[in-house]
Amino acid sequence: MHMLQFSDPDTEVRNLIGGGWIPGGGPVAELRSPWTGQGIGRLFASSAADVATAVKAAQGPARAWGDLPLKERTAVMFRFRDELFARQDAIANSVSAESGKLLSESRAGLLKGIEVLEFALSLQNLDGGGKMLVSTGVTCEYRREPLGIVAGITPFNFPAMVPMWMIPLAITAGNAFLWKPSDKTPLTSLLLAEAARAAGLPDGVLSIVQGGREAVEAICDHPDIKAVAFVGSTPVARSVYVRATSNGKRALCLGGAKNHIILMPDADPEMAASGILASFTGCAGQRCMASSVVVGVGPVDDIVADLARRAGAMELGRDMGAIITAESVEKLRNAVGRAGSEGAQLLADGRGSIPVAADFGDGNWIGPSVLDHVQPGSQAACDELFGPILSVVRVENLSAALALENESPYGNAASVFTSSGAVAEEVARQAHAGMIGVNIGVPVPREPFSFGGFSDSRFGHGDITGMDGVAFWSRQKKVSQKWSLQKDQNWMN
Repeated sequence: MHMLQFSDPDTEVRNLIGGGWIPGGGPVAELRSPWTGQGIGRLFASSAADVATAVKAAQGPARAWGDLPLKERTAVMFRFRDELFARQDAIANSVSAESGKLLSESRAGLLKGIEVLEFALSLQNLDGGGKMLVSTGVTCEYRREPLGIVAGITPFNFPAMVPMWMIPLAITAGNAFLWKPSDKTPLTSLLLAEAARAAGLPDGVLSIVQGGREAVEAICDHPDIKAVAFVGSTPVARSVYVRATSNGKRALCLGGAKNHIILMPDADPEMAASGILASFTGCAGQRCMASSVVVGVGPVDDIVADLARRAGAMELGRDMGAIITAESVEKLRNAVGRAGSEGAQLLADGRGSIPVAADFGDGNWIGPSVLDHVQPGSQAACDELFGPILSVVRVENLSAALALENESPYGNAASVFTSSGAVAEEVARQAHAGMIGVNIGVPVPREPFSFGGFSDSRFGHGDITGMDGVAFWSRQKKVSQKWSLQKDQNWMN
């Protein structure tokens, strides 16, 4: 991680409105890197008036962009892809510096986002509408139209990937997109915007409003914003969904998770230990796809012990990144302590003296913890802790494991490690989650297989990527035509 570069603490994070970088009218906040605790920029937050200004500036560009043929819009997005690849080192560095991720994780997140962009590029060949002769002399056809001005609100943990779930599909569909990045990790938005502008995206088609709650509420309330997508915690996802839909908007809001991995005694030991370790320590556990509960079925002690050994040997800054804030570190430390006081066995305790690579000792650090014999109804088993904490709950059989997984109010992801095809199929059928993994700890689908969960992990209809995402950011117009009088008569002619 010695290659990581940090931005100047005097860097100003502004709004992108109508092609110009304009400071928001709200308060100014200092940005600090989770790696070092040092300043890396200043955020000028947006007021409701700033959001209104951005929407007004996007109205003309939205109409002009939506009137372009799909192939012409796609040509710009092809160049956007080229610009992202050319700038991937700088973007990955920015993501890491402001979110705490390892550089390898930041690069992987960007590449996943580019994958969604590549799916958007395919729409010129895949999304052909459709026209049919439905009666003598009568045709019906589909036409996909943009909504106009739409908005996305994205979280701190994936400053490049999550916006890239939204922006390519929304813009390729013909909309102008208003983006509100996390106020904890806004620096990467500047780089993504510059890549889009270098690709030739017209001014106003992509706007950025920085800030926090006031900007979010203004987006939900503005009558000219027709759709809102959100990714973040479940309480905020629910709140944004309710507020946006009460104002007549489309809304798709992805929330948190408490993902389960069912560990069977016939699992391949190496595949299970490495897969589970990567799942709960990747991105320091700060992702909705982290599996934070292992449901051990029967005799799995050897695998759990090996998992704890590997977790305890990890070096922070090299094998795992930092936590977003010092307050989050304290919350995680308290969660580990509470689990221990409630009877959990601490096989690996991340609160201890953990080696930190390079000169990052003043950052936000906590090591991975593995808690065994966690009680099913406890905080460690039920709450989304959003950090590198793995809770192991013991059950006697697969039925009990599935019952435990089904009790969770979340429904984002679930996995099973097993050598049995029958067991894998039973989990795939019975687990209450939108994304299922078999011997995969982080079951993120590749495009065109879409991303999205169930229950308290998603508010709204459909998934956020794939064809569901295309449908969310557009509307279908049905056109019926007749050009000559027909001799035969039925209800259509």
